Amino acid sequence: MLDNAALKTLLAQRKSLKQTVSPAEWEARVELAACYRLIAHFRMTDWIYNHISARVPGDHEHYLINPFGLLYEEVSASNLVKVDIHGRLTEDVGFDVNPAAFVIHGAIHAARPDIGCVLHTHTAAGTGVAAQSHGLLPISQNAFKVIDRVAYHDFEGIALDTEEQQRLVADIGDKDVLILRNHGLLTMGRTVPQAFELMFFLERACQIQIAALAGGSQVTIPPQAVCERTSAQFRGDSSYVQGRDWLALLRLLDRIDPSYQD
Repeated sequence: MLDNAALKTLLAQRKSLKQTVSPAEWEARVELAACYRLIAHFRMTDWIYNHISARVPGDHEHYLINPFGLLYEEVSASNLVKVDIHGRLTEDVGFDVNPAAFVIHGAIHAARPDIGCVLHTHTAAGTGVAAQSHGLLPISQNAFKVIDRVAYHDFEGIALDTEEQQRLVADIGDKDVLILRNHGLLTMGRTVPQAFELMFFLERACQIQIAALAGGSQVTIPPQAVCERTSAQFRGDSSYVQGRDWLALLRLLDRIDPSYQD
């Protein structure tokens, strides 16, 4: 384990990888680093824990992920590390990776070649909803963005057992949102922006649900036909984070701290 002095030295010595990787990989690195910074900005981190992984473009065997020990606001395009399906570093870069990351991430990437990014959080609201027996309720517009895409996986302890991977993948099926009971939230996307979009709306839906239930009165659930129509409306709307909203978020990061692109 690196102490703070050694870690600072290693980060200072880490040179930009822009000229040493393909343009496609560099773009993926910048997008993934931006996602880490946005998760930090919107207060969805859990210190140095949790992970966001992204498949290396054109390479189904290798993935980008955060070095273990960095806060999300410290992650940049060049200090992301490359690992294989088991979470093993592909080169000696001085950093290491939390092995728990790829019990979940590795299983999903291996089983779902359509998935390019996996995002996992342990927020208070998300874990609160994950602990409620009824799961996510259709009580807000934010919930309708994701509710028909949600799968559930029962808690089996800290995700260190590779035997859990088969059950996890079976529970996900063809969904791209997973509520890990008593644990947290997970979203998947073909791209990093898609995974972030789903997590943002899922997190807000969970915040609203916790607040609504805390009020003590019975919540209102719209008629089933309205629920289905609203979910269908969201499925047909392509104006969200994949396009102009993602660009707006990148402008936000550029104003706050553009070092995610380094």
